[in-house]
Amino acid sequence: MLYDCAIVGGGPAGLNAALVLGRARRSVVLFDNGQPRNGVTHASHGFITRDGIKPGEFRRIAYEEVLSYPSVEHRPSEVSEIRRAEPGFVIRSISGEQVQARRLILAAGMKEALPDIEGLRDFYGKSLFNCPFCDGWELRDQPLVIVADNQHVFHMAKLLYNWSQDIVVCTNGPAPLGAEQRQLLASRGMRIIETPIAKFSGQNGKLERVHFTDGTHIERSGGLVGCAFVPNARFAEALGCETAENGGIVTDEMGRTAAAGVYAAGDTAYVMPSQLIYAAASGSKAAMAVMADYIEEEWKVR
Repeated sequence: MLYDCAIVGGGPAGLNAALVLGRARRSVVLFDNGQPRNGVTHASHGFITRDGIKPGEFRRIAYEEVLSYPSVEHRPSEVSEIRRAEPGFVIRSISGEQVQARRLILAAGMKEALPDIEGLRDFYGKSLFNCPFCDGWELRDQPLVIVADNQHVFHMAKLLYNWSQDIVVCTNGPAPLGAEQRQLLASRGMRIIETPIAKFSGQNGKLERVHFTDGTHIERSGGLVGCAFVPNARFAEALGCETAENGGIVTDEMGRTAAAGVYAAGDTAYVMPSQLIYAAASGSKAAMAVMADYIEEEWKVR
């Protein structure tokens, strides 16, 4: 079977793209390896009607809605290879299945490259987070820590101060802060600790202490961690897509890439802020771009 569109990635971007295309009566095959980036967190926030929903429940509802359209098919597998083959693309999964589609939406997202600190992953998504808009409410008025070793640390501190005024900034080494920035943080009562972090400790995902290499520690109950993002799937270059410095695929405002027939949505296109509602919206736009291009193609004067 030749599908109208293959979607690689079953996060909010890919799922919303599948929903829009399914409703447009287009045949869609959606590949999803079942390992969402937000799977580590207890709940997702900021998405109207779904605030506080567990990521697994969000996906369950989404698939129930998407697969109610008979032209949408789900493949619970990771994609291992994509290549061009007239009249579109051949997509192969790690299970060996191979399908062909005329259009392609890349929506496999990004993954965090977290600092290499003992115990961090035990607390990430439970009491240590990356986005205050997603989890700041749950951290409100608590003694918090910010862990970041780049220029974004100052912005993170200003932002998190909205939710709590008890903040310690840990740069895990020499702080990338100017004199004026240090003064401003100090004026809000924020300590800056440059001693490298040895480990995090606590129980059941709840942070209790941040330990430093000099043997000292501070007591904190949560906070923010700065991290880099890297693509989950690396098909962009082989397909002829243009990528940005951050690894995201460059698109127009509707999700079209520089490669004919290829679209990108969500974190794959580095849609920021990295939130469910933004990713879902970009998936919807990419699907509409697919439809617009099909319509133009089908209504050409012959």
